[in-house]
Amino acid sequence: MSGQAKPSKVSASVDFARAGRQVGYLSAPHSRDGSGWGAARFPIAVFKNGTGPTLFLTGGNHGDEYEGQIALVKLIQGLDPQRIQGRVIVMPFLNFPAAVAGTRLSPIDGVNMNRAFPGDRDGTVTRMIADFIYRHILPLTDAVADLHSGGKSMYFSPFGAIHALDETAQMRRAEAALHAFDPPIALVLRELDAEGMLDSAVEGLGKVFVTTELGGGGTTSAATIAVAERGVRNLLIHFGLFEGKPQTRAGLGLPPMRRMTMPDDAYVVADDAGLLEMLVDIDGRVASGQPIAHIYRTDRPGDAPAVYRAGADGVLIGRAHLCRVEPGDFLAMVAREA
Repeated sequence: MSGQAKPSKVSASVDFARAGRQVGYLSAPHSRDGSGWGAARFPIAVFKNGTGPTLFLTGGNHGDEYEGQIALVKLIQGLDPQRIQGRVIVMPFLNFPAAVAGTRLSPIDGVNMNRAFPGDRDGTVTRMIADFIYRHILPLTDAVADLHSGGKSMYFSPFGAIHALDETAQMRRAEAALHAFDPPIALVLRELDAEGMLDSAVEGLGKVFVTTELGGGGTTSAATIAVAERGVRNLLIHFGLFEGKPQTRAGLGLPPMRRMTMPDDAYVVADDAGLLEMLVDIDGRVASGQPIAHIYRTDRPGDAPAVYRAGADGVLIGRAHLCRVEPGDFLAMVAREA
């Protein structure tokens, strides 16, 4: 196969070109003690009718983030392919072993799916799935929505997000999709580490990408699941896949969407190990230099706590959820009204 990419080791039980509703799986070889010729299966659903755009919807990129998983399972159960025009591909548990275990990383290989792209067909299970998605699903798509929350270790004021892109037309398409999603906060997000993310893979192919952070703490709320469900439906309408009227925050009597950006020094990161005391709650306003957290050293309880300060004026929209922290841990994130 000189000069050609090797075929994926992953197989699909669904036919992406076939009309109708299909619910199946991607299968990656996974030889293990209990099953020498075994495979790891990742659920996938495909809905297709006529011609039109393709929207790829994912949840469970991290297994302990649940709004996307629940909203997309409900979509699979309720979506009638005869009511769409185009194709919808849904993976409610993008990292299925992690979703089953309720962990951020896959228990099979310890890999973070959202740092595994573009993947490796000769790699571990997670990297094989990422390779299949990158080479065989993303080229079919016009847009991707990847639904996240803070998982067990973080908590966010619910927001939808895109990234600042150099390509103006692509950026405008992403902005339009984010505004159609109509989250409580529409954020232009700056990542701490974008290497290997599904986000970067999609954007690098010139596609529209929208993501979310919808709460966290390893649980959900009726409000955060509603944001996910409403946003997905609005995206189907926005891309012309589904007829209907968008469910807007204004129409539901909710506060208007807040457009926000991230200033320089938006992130606060721990330099100390110990117990975290947040001094400002989520959605609280902060000023540059204002103390927002203490860390108490448990081995030296007589010492004054380390003080952590906001690096910029704005609103605290993200924080660590766990109280015991280590050096290098994320503590807080500040955004600013655009």
